[in-house]
Amino acid sequence: MIIKKLTLINFKNHSERSFDFSPQINGFVGNNGVGKTNILDALHYLSVAKSFLGNTDLNNIRTDEDFFVIEGTIDDGEKQNIIKVQQPKEAKKIIKKNDKSYDRIADHIGFLPSVMISPYDSNLISDSGESRRRFLDAMISQTDSEYLFNLIQYQKTVQQRNALLKSFAKNRYFDADNLEIYNQPLVKFGTKIFQKRQQFIQSILPLIQSYYETISNAKEKVTVHYESHLQEGFDESEPDQKLRSLLAENLEKDRILTYTSKGIHKDDLIFEMNGNSLKKIGSQGQQKSFLIALKLSQMNRIKELTGKTPILLLDDIFDKLDDSRVSQLIELVNQEHFGQIFITDTNKERTENVVKRINEESKIFELS
Repeated sequence: MIIKKLTLINFKNHSERSFDFSPQINGFVGNNGVGKTNILDALHYLSVAKSFLGNTDLNNIRTDEDFFVIEGTIDDGEKQNIIKVQQPKEAKKIIKKNDKSYDRIADHIGFLPSVMISPYDSNLISDSGESRRRFLDAMISQTDSEYLFNLIQYQKTVQQRNALLKSFAKNRYFDADNLEIYNQPLVKFGTKIFQKRQQFIQSILPLIQSYYETISNAKEKVTVHYESHLQEGFDESEPDQKLRSLLAENLEKDRILTYTSKGIHKDDLIFEMNGNSLKKIGSQGQQKSFLIALKLSQMNRIKELTGKTPILLLDDIFDKLDDSRVSQLIELVNQEHFGQIFITDTNKERTENVVKRINEESKIFELS
């Protein structure tokens, strides 16, 4: 998959801008605040229809304007496709492929896979489990439409069950039979999500460890543990039973708390280095190396499962990495043939040197 052209209208700080890209490496250089990261965010929109920064769509409309448009020309190897994301201030977001609107945004996920490596990834280590769950779900959803469907249904059911629990508390009334209606879909979708998450982490862990070993010159050992309420006592012969039991056992607790306290919506990923918490003992360089290894593993897995080479978005990636780790990363990029790459940096000379070492066709866009 190659993005040949990008056009922005009223997107963040860009009033109107177009870029014709190299099929291999594209660098955006300039001082902080000129909108380099915003261009990568626009490319992320073309891939998954939302901002990687977590901003609401309306907040990405340029100040004092009524809409934004992101349009990309995508070469899928057989033909060129036009993907257009439109966000009016007073209406729903629209995503079109070749002038035909998608019925559901979820139907677009997976057409143009992407992997973003950004300073904001540090939130995966420092934040709560919610950010790691979102990341895990996004990784799997790009290659598995059934998983995305199950996830949407599960999340919708949790919201409905929680709303009913709050209604019971407000009206000083409780009806366990009425609440039971939501248990079956929670069990059905939640169990499938749990199993897919387990399988995915098992498949990606050796890749993470291998990439980290290369980037860090084998100085440390890292691992990832998947943590879920469903793990203890989970029976593969009766997979639905564990979540059904958890919901029954915590019925009174849920009534008091007015929300669903157990389930796969509380899952987490635990990152460790040399048997200790990466968050507690990892330096900034070690944490960044781990996150890069995690994202490159995601990229490898997407390519393996879909046959598509994701676009690689590298935002300010060389900050906080010493020369040795940068060298190893560039060597990896050379070896793995990661496809089309987009890089942002404040240092034009550094970007040019990196591009030369990768030794591919490139374009450098200097922003001011």
